[in-house]
Amino acid sequence: MVNRAIGLMDLSPGLEEKIRVCNATYTVRFGVRLRGQIHTFTGYRSVHSEHMEPVKGGIRFSMGVSQDEVEALAALMTYKCALVEAPFGGSKGGLCIDPRAWDEHELEQITRRFAYELIKRDLINPSQNVPAPDMGTGEREMAWIADQYKRMHTTDINGNACVTGKPINAGGIAGRVEATGRGVQYALRAFFRDQEGLKKAGISGNLDGKRVIVQGLGNVGYHAAKFLRDEDGSIITGIIERDGALFNPAGLDVEEIRTWIAEHGGLAGYADSNFVKDGAVLLEEDCDILIPAALEGVINLQNADRIKAPLIIEAANGPVTAGADEILRNKGVVMIPDMYANAGGVTVSYFEWVKNLSHIRFGRMGRRQEESRHELIVNELERLSSDKGFNWELSPDFKQKYLRGAGELELVRSGLDDTMRIAYDSMANVWHGRDDVHDLRTAAYLVSIGKVAASYQAKGL
Repeated sequence: MVNRAIGLMDLSPGLEEKIRVCNATYTVRFGVRLRGQIHTFTGYRSVHSEHMEPVKGGIRFSMGVSQDEVEALAALMTYKCALVEAPFGGSKGGLCIDPRAWDEHELEQITRRFAYELIKRDLINPSQNVPAPDMGTGEREMAWIADQYKRMHTTDINGNACVTGKPINAGGIAGRVEATGRGVQYALRAFFRDQEGLKKAGISGNLDGKRVIVQGLGNVGYHAAKFLRDEDGSIITGIIERDGALFNPAGLDVEEIRTWIAEHGGLAGYADSNFVKDGAVLLEEDCDILIPAALEGVINLQNADRIKAPLIIEAANGPVTAGADEILRNKGVVMIPDMYANAGGVTVSYFEWVKNLSHIRFGRMGRRQEESRHELIVNELERLSSDKGFNWELSPDFKQKYLRGAGELELVRSGLDDTMRIAYDSMANVWHGRDDVHDLRTAAYLVSIGKVAASYQAKGL
């Protein structure tokens, strides 16, 4: 995919190679005494590009972690950050572990030791390398890593900025947990404003009433489905999980199903819809929007021909293989690429990093002043209405909504919405403006690689 985009660019061979390769990958094997014996674990931290620093990228806990996977995801992070104008290079980390095989205390010991191995080599550092949650990790693990960093750097006043995705009470930011799913929603809203894009996908109207199938009801899939259903009027007709899938053309209750999964460990037994044991079959069901939000490679050469959705938005990293991508493009399917669609996480991570460095929450300085200015306008309108005898009155909830100043959550959502709109416009301009660009993925790579190349050239390379 990178090569296809680079083939359309005028870059020197040396610069092409510099952008393509990973700068460095560190492999660590460490032991932790657990359950009466020493267990050895293997972990990785890969740095793809340092055209901007710090580098940014999640840490995943999974038995499928490998050096190739970590390096590929680090490269994707480089392009993703460039596309949404987050001032980071690309990095990624992983630990070969099944987090469900260990209790919380054991997992904390393993996480802290892995963090120690990375921190002492500056592979976790507020100014050099800033991890975040990924598959198998979350706020809890990020809090452990941040605490481990501060134990080792007791005088670093910016220690909290060494990692993002932390809990609110440990230096996190409002809206980070929902960020990737919220970004998927904003990405779809941006696409549905693009009349030329809708025409290419053979879709019309807005998100209201659109049939959506979601693969993976984890953090990303759940929030994307919830926001699309509750705020945009979309109908979630299918949900695919590891033990099967649910399908109901009339729509599924995302909140109920999420609660069911938390209590029962899967979808089996949920009564209010059709349960399909082979969940992957539902990827091929007729719908308007397909959201793969879990694993990579779920749409591949084996099933790409049977995909019926005219629009796919990649909430997961790499859910469509390169071979499937070609088949779907030839069929006329529009794909909103992962480097854009799931960039909400790194965008809000950027906001959290800035918050940690500035040591003040967003909205604290200006919120009440904003409310006071709004109150002056409302009071003057009410005075004019009563004194001059105008025959009108304010809507019942107008005053309450208008007077409410923006807090941290509102500002984070506003910044994310703005970021997703601008990034989409930059892709769409290339997609619609060049005769040799026929899909959003190529457009996204052209925009992001162009920005990385410009950074390297500005440094004299």
